[in-house]
Amino acid sequence: MSIREKQEAITEEFAMFDDWMDKYNYLIELGKELEPLDPRYKTKKYLISGCQSQVWLIARLEDGKMVLQGDSDAVITKGIVGLFIRVYSGETPHDVYADDASFLDHIGIREHLSPTRSNGLVSMLKQIKLYALAFKTRQQKKE
Repeated sequence: MSIREKQEAITEEFAMFDDWMDKYNYLIELGKELEPLDPRYKTKKYLISGCQSQVWLIARLEDGKMVLQGDSDAVITKGIVGLFIRVYSGETPHDVYADDASFLDHIGIREHLSPTRSNGLVSMLKQIKLYALAFKTRQQKKE
């Protein structure tokens, strides 16, 4: 499934809910389903700055694809981390870096978060893009 197809599936899932309380509850459920991050990664090195809550995000490259893992101490934020992992994990660094994350606007999440949480969302996406750029650059050097 491509990044675009994953984003379309998420957009369809969020469209099933009529109000934002239901969408927040869905995010909470997604957060609960997220595999816990190994405590050894819950360090300052992996902490995303700019987030209201604590968010840890790690990435590695396996067989040319990015593998993301993350966690948060806030349930809604953890659900957002889960969305990013669902969309970008298993994709090439090039595709991740090139994606515009428009699904966030389609589901309306940016406008329904507080300004500080919205900044955190941007910070998470920025970190994912930085990981993608680093992996992409490393791959190009090997060629």
